[in-house]
Amino acid sequence: MDKQQAKELVQRYNQGLVSAEEKAKLENWYMQKSDSLYLKDDEIDFDSIAEELSLRTFQYAGILSVKVPAKRFKLWQRIAAAAAIILVIGGGIFYCANQSTRGNDSLAELKAHDIAPGSNKAVLTLANGQQISLTDAKNGKLANEANTVIKKTADGQLVYMEADETQQQQLIYNTISTPVGGQYTLILSEGTKVILNAASSLKYPAQFKGKDRVVELSGEGYFEVAHDQSKPFKVISRGQTVEVLGTHFNINSYLDEPNIKTTLLEGSVNVNGTTIKPKQQAIFNNRSILVREVEPEEVVAWKNGLFKFDHTDIHTLMRQIARWYDVEVVYEGTVKGGQFYGKIERSYTLSEVLKVLELGNLHFRVEGRKIIVLQ
Repeated sequence: MDKQQAKELVQRYNQGLVSAEEKAKLENWYMQKSDSLYLKDDEIDFDSIAEELSLRTFQYAGILSVKVPAKRFKLWQRIAAAAAIILVIGGGIFYCANQSTRGNDSLAELKAHDIAPGSNKAVLTLANGQQISLTDAKNGKLANEANTVIKKTADGQLVYMEADETQQQQLIYNTISTPVGGQYTLILSEGTKVILNAASSLKYPAQFKGKDRVVELSGEGYFEVAHDQSKPFKVISRGQTVEVLGTHFNINSYLDEPNIKTTLLEGSVNVNGTTIKPKQQAIFNNRSILVREVEPEEVVAWKNGLFKFDHTDIHTLMRQIARWYDVEVVYEGTVKGGQFYGKIERSYTLSEVLKVLELGNLHFRVEGRKIIVLQ
């Protein structure tokens, strides 16, 4: 494929007009081109490379469509080959020229004893206090609560199936909890789907009764609520109550986050008396609610296997890393902040993620399961 064909294909790729075959062809071409950039990095002129690869318009798997300044620098092979991320901070591109290598030795050591990403794991606590590790449990029926059969499916979901709705007299509650480095999907008895992020829990009735459907959330959860005009669905979390009839939304209510953020993807949601619409986010600080416009897909990127940063500060960014990789994060000295933009696959190992973040002019030292962010 010559340069002109590549440019035309890139334009169609960015417009979403390529076929699966053309997409594979373009990505294979890009991989081959990027692999050739590491033989003589002292002689690399990025401006000419950008022109050859059409990087000014090429939006491949997280490479931002921005103009890159002409600079000679050593590209990190993992980034170009995997096309993971280009971090933009404070309005400018951070590249590898003249970067400090502080912490690189410990990152190399970490790579030899790397930390795997989080995975599908959780613990189910029944009404009688019995705990079932969903990570270890076999597929099939796990228990019977309030005339409701609880099953673990082959695709790693916990599903409640009502067996007899007429016999239950009182609400019987279960709790599902994900550890740090865990995530799990739950289907409630009336059909609502909940995906819990790491270090989160949901308390809910095994079978809903009465005039409404009420659950309690700690941490972060994505909800696809089954529509029922006669029974509102309510999520209680840290003094906030979200009420819906049937819709898709995300709630981030971690205790170590300063505010609770409720983001609506479709339908309508009432947050403590304030109604928000799709592409809006309600920010609750225990006193008042601020509503702002957001891009919902960025907020729920976690459930789709991505860290996605948009105006994200270093502390928020590192809290996400800590929860997913089950590590402690500390700061040495005064770490200068900034705002980060971009995305990283949550399937990467910890060393790969930290190496990507170094492109944002961050530096780390790793001691076991402790990440020290350097000044």
